[in-house]
Formats: sequence, C-alpha cells, structure tokens
Amino acid sequence: MSAAQAPTTPRGVIVTGGGTGIGRATARAFADRGDRVLVVGRTPATLAGTAEGHPGISVLAADLTDPDTPGAVTAAALDAFGRIDVLVNNAATGGFASLAQTTRETVIDQLGSNLLAPLLLTRQTLDARGAAGGGTVLNIGSAGALGLRAWPENGVYGAAKAGLDFLTRTWAVELAPRGIRVLGLAPGVIDTGIGERSGMSQEAYAGFLQQIAARVPAGRVGRPEDIAWWAVQLADPRAAYATGAVLAVDGGLSLT
Repeated sequence: MSAAQAPTTPRGVIVTGGGTGIGRATARAFADRGDRVLVVGRTPATLAGTAEGHPGISVLAADLTDPDTPGAVTAAALDAFGRIDVLVNNAATGGFASLAQTTRETVIDQLGSNLLAPLLLTRQTLDARGAAGGGTVLNIGSAGALGLRAWPENGVYGAAKAGLDFLTRTWAVELAPRGIRVLGLAPGVIDTGIGERSGMSQEAYAGFLQQIAARVPAGRVGRPEDIAWWAVQLADPRAAYATGAVLAVDGGLSLT
C-alpha cells in the first residue's frame, strides 16, 4: 500500500485500557472508520459499554500485568480478525505520592502497568504481524512527562511515561526494517471522569478542570475524542513518513 492510499480493507486494531476515556473513544473511532478492534481492559462491564452499538469491536477482560496476558491478547486478536495492523498502548495506572510517600508496591504497580506491560505486549505482537511486517504501534504517554518540567507527586507515573517515549523513539529505529512505524501521543489534561473515579467529589473535579482550562492556551481541557482523532490519523498509512515522533495534544499547556 502506498503512502498516498487510504486503507480500503478493515485493519486489525488492539486498544488497551479501552473501557473508558481515551481508550473507549479511540476504539470507537477506529471501528467507525471500518476497522475491527479488540479492546482490552480489566472490567467486563466497562468493556461492554465500549462495544455497545459497535459490532466491529470485540472485548477481552484481562490484566495486562499478568505474564500470560500478552499471549492471550495476541491470540484473541488473531482469532477475532486474523491480523494485527495497529496496536494502541493506552492502558495506564496512576496515583499521587511524593517520594517520601512512595512505596515499593506503588512503584511496581505503576511501572508494571505503564512501562513493562506495553513493552511485553508490543514484543508479543511482532511475530503475529507476519513476514511482511508493517503497521503501527502507538504509545499513549503524557504531556506532563515532556520536556524539562518537574511533576511533583507524579514522579513514578511521569518516569514511566518518559520511558515509554524513549521506547517509542528506539522502537521506531529498531522496527523500521520490518516496516513498522512507532509513534507517541502525549495528551494533556483530558476530561475522562478519572477524577471522580479516583475518589474526588463531582464539585472538586469540576473545579480542577476549570482551573486547568484557565491555564490552557486553547481555552479548555481536552476531550477523549481529541486524542482519538489523532490516534486514527497517525495510524493511517498516508502518514507513512512519520515515525519516532511524540506528539503533544494538550491545547498548548506544555508550552506555558
């Protein structure tokens, strides 16, 4: 397929962390353009919500930190649509803690979910792409981990996301001979409802979003669909000359 052609046949897409927020919007965006999508997450009920009304979406409830999960995800994708063209490493685990408050369990949990899991899943899917190779790996990082800024009380999370960006650049070079492009998306503050799911009151979460919106040059916080649109564009074969880049989609907040 030349870089000037849009894909005309359904591609096989894996989206991790697809039960809510960015993952849900991304899975639906790929399905809406005709691709077949396997959505992976821990909670069957939220996965079912993602797939509702989208017959092109299949789901798999699994813990990505389990050593057997990369193989299970790859097998499920091949069973569902026989090919893997796009892998979106979106699943992540967060939590606020200063260095003094950080525990060994916190470090293991966040590095396992945010760095080790996407690394091992990406490795597992390589052979499944076949001798011809090709396709795209898209790593979802964070605009908070870009540049030279500090991120108090998010050190472990930010370090994992910075590490994922480094893997994006490294894999782009290593996998180029296979025809596989590797790219990163670094979202800013996105209204996914995660604050309330993390225990914030509705009022506190709304206040936080309002405070951030006042600092964002674009004048608002992001929506999951803002990231999903870019995910689809970067994975399009017509973007074939782009690899190794990490794109900040944060309304300009990281520039201030």
